[in-house]
Amino acid sequence: MGEYQGDLLDSVFSAVSDPTRRAILARLAESDARVTDVAGAFPISLNSTSKHIRVLEGAGLVRRTVRGREHILTLDAAPLAEAAAWIEHYRRFWSERLAALDAFVTGSAATDRADTDRADTDRDDVEGAS
Repeated sequence: MGEYQGDLLDSVFSAVSDPTRRAILARLAESDARVTDVAGAFPISLNSTSKHIRVLEGAGLVRRTVRGREHILTLDAAPLAEAAAWIEHYRRFWSERLAALDAFVTGSAATDRADTDRADTDRDDVEGAS
């Protein structure tokens, strides 16, 4: 993984680690919004909301367009796709590991049952011969 991609992932994961920032992203997923409209949805100050928005902008998750006095925010989900791809790689890794473990445990259990069945059959043969 290149240094750029590592920095991008670091900033994306850091940005989405906060519930307020995740809520801002969810709001922007619905439609673009003015900063003041986004801030009005939270029980924190406009200044605090602006700090959260700056973190999202730094991670490349939000773009800001200035139209006169209005600041319009737009979601840019491309960095989230990079993070999702990174997570998917490890999901596949663990799925394969768990499938191998399941096969091992299931295979061992089947072998144990077969051994038990053979032992029971052998016992029946011995008892029947007596």
